[in-house]
Amino acid sequence: MKGFISKDLHPSWVLLLLIVYMAGGYFIAMFVVGLLADWIFGISLFQLADVATNPAAHPQGPGVMLLLQGVLQFFAFIVTPLFLLMSLGYKLDNYLNWKVRPAWLLVLLSGALIVLIMPANSVIINWNANLNFPDFMSGFEQWARQQEDQLAELTKLITRFETVPQLLVGLLVFAAIPAIGEELVFRGITQRQLYRWSGNMHVAIWVTGIIFGAIHVQFFGFVPRAILGALFGYLYFWSGRISVPIIAHFVNNGFTVFMLYLHQTRTIDADIESTDTMPLYSIALSVLISAAILYYLYQNFARLPLRQESLAEANEIEERT
Repeated sequence: MKGFISKDLHPSWVLLLLIVYMAGGYFIAMFVVGLLADWIFGISLFQLADVATNPAAHPQGPGVMLLLQGVLQFFAFIVTPLFLLMSLGYKLDNYLNWKVRPAWLLVLLSGALIVLIMPANSVIINWNANLNFPDFMSGFEQWARQQEDQLAELTKLITRFETVPQLLVGLLVFAAIPAIGEELVFRGITQRQLYRWSGNMHVAIWVTGIIFGAIHVQFFGFVPRAILGALFGYLYFWSGRISVPIIAHFVNNGFTVFMLYLHQTRTIDADIESTDTMPLYSIALSVLISAAILYYLYQNFARLPLRQESLAEANEIEERT
């Protein structure tokens, strides 16, 4: 597809266009959901809003919410950012992957890192979950807690994975689609454009990580999510391959879905959604192993050469990130 928007457009306008395109994707998705909900569940477009508002009151509520989640993510986070890049005249592969393909060991280590870092991250999760705001922000804290509780109830309703088919649907809706879509939006476009704007890799990564944390509207999980977003950002800049943060993101979400499945089928007693701090020895071991893997990945990703065919598409990326 030949681009009809200039690549030289200021990054702020590209980010604004991203929001506009995603809003368009949202409306298309709602139309598609209306058709699918009527076909699959016998729920008309006019009934859909009522079901989405109070899914627990409807027998088909959980299924409709799963459908809504998957289709919205697909159109708003996958289709529209790809269409935006093509509108700008970029060749998708060249723009999103400006380095040669890394060895599979490095990709697998990037995914393993996300699991191995979880004990260390449990300290931040526990701190953020039990964060107390000052007295003058008590109203905000109460509202934020209510939002958190409502979201937790909705999540509990739609994350029932007691059979293998339910597990596979969960992996698709909560792991595969978000991993691809969110990495395209946040790392592939937002982070790249912020780097063009600021010229500073770390500013681009951390600002994008903060936006990534905030967009989930979970204030008592904001800090660990922002840090996780920054970690995905560094993996992308170091590797120059969008597949690396996508796989890391998939492992993060997919591991949670799989652990929920094991917990709900009473295979294990561990609760992956717990905000408790893990044992000290596991935290210390997690810090040491994660730091070693991060350094190893940084060193090896830095050695990857740029793809010759991507130089024209990614001339804003420094030769060694």
